[in-house]
Amino acid sequence: MTFSAMLLFLSSCQQPMATESKLDKLFDSLFKKDEPGGAVLIAKDGKTIFSKGFGLADIKTKEGITPATLFNVGSISKTFVAFGILKLADEGKLFLDDELYKYFPNFKDSTIPHKVKLKHMLTHTSGLPNLRKINEDSVFYLTAKDEGNWEPVYQADSLEFEPGSRYTYSNIAFNGLALIIEKVSGMKWQEYIQKNIMKPAGMKISVIQDGPYPESGVSHAYWYDGKNYLEKDYGEEPTFPASGNGGVWSSVEELWKYEQAVQRFVFLDRGWIKKSRTVFEHKNWSGSNPSELGLSWFMTNFENNKLIGHTGSQGGFRADYVWVPAKNVFYVILCNTPKDLYEVRKSVFKILEL
Repeated sequence: MTFSAMLLFLSSCQQPMATESKLDKLFDSLFKKDEPGGAVLIAKDGKTIFSKGFGLADIKTKEGITPATLFNVGSISKTFVAFGILKLADEGKLFLDDELYKYFPNFKDSTIPHKVKLKHMLTHTSGLPNLRKINEDSVFYLTAKDEGNWEPVYQADSLEFEPGSRYTYSNIAFNGLALIIEKVSGMKWQEYIQKNIMKPAGMKISVIQDGPYPESGVSHAYWYDGKNYLEKDYGEEPTFPASGNGGVWSSVEELWKYEQAVQRFVFLDRGWIKKSRTVFEHKNWSGSNPSELGLSWFMTNFENNKLIGHTGSQGGFRADYVWVPAKNVFYVILCNTPKDLYEVRKSVFKILEL
């Protein structure tokens, strides 16, 4: 080997080490060893280049966080529900143009379920109002599952806007979609997703709650009140048990398996995956900004990069799931205490030179 070739080789070896050192420094500054923290995984060109846990999964037991620690992933769960609907569509058991009336005819205003279609619910363009009285009936919503969170919408007198014309983020739409999976598949929607999405993807430890979160083997979420960390998950956070909008528990390692399964068309073919990750065009769109939503992935621009992904926030849990197609980079972070993950992502992208 020539001297110049040797220098090039040494430089190529030092670069990944320097990147890892910078990432370590970033996350060590973000998470303290004796406090709630998070797990991070970064992959490039199909290979994991960084995967570590920081801080505590449980303050009481002092269990540390690892890349295999299960977190509630919040709204990233909606992508699993969406794929469940698309899987049933692929099987010819439902259609994205199905009216809501086909599954839920018992609305006070009978015109509403005829106007709203599954495609509207998947893209947060249904116009369904959120009629849950969470503050007035917080005790009920501490244990209410998908059905309990969905039922108030039956009393709607009108829609907030014409379906397909605008975007308003809707948790209840995904409670309804989860219930539709049950009606069509004949099994609990959690079982359907685990059998048809998670198992084919190789997600062996990920779970979907059906009421309380798993008793053990998962992280707990915390809010800091200025003096102490207070637990903020099941039992403290209203609507937490409503699983359709945020009931998946997974690790950064298993979410990387999920992303690989999506890209390799493991549980759905190329056509459906492309449709899910292409901005869905509504002919009557009148929103002030162009839509950024597929079924139900967000297509956004960040630091001059086009991204595909989803964020998550529930109780004290926070999550950021990002795929950068042009750079072949995957980045996911799961936290059990609130952090500004937008700023964290900016720092990560700067280190990765994206």
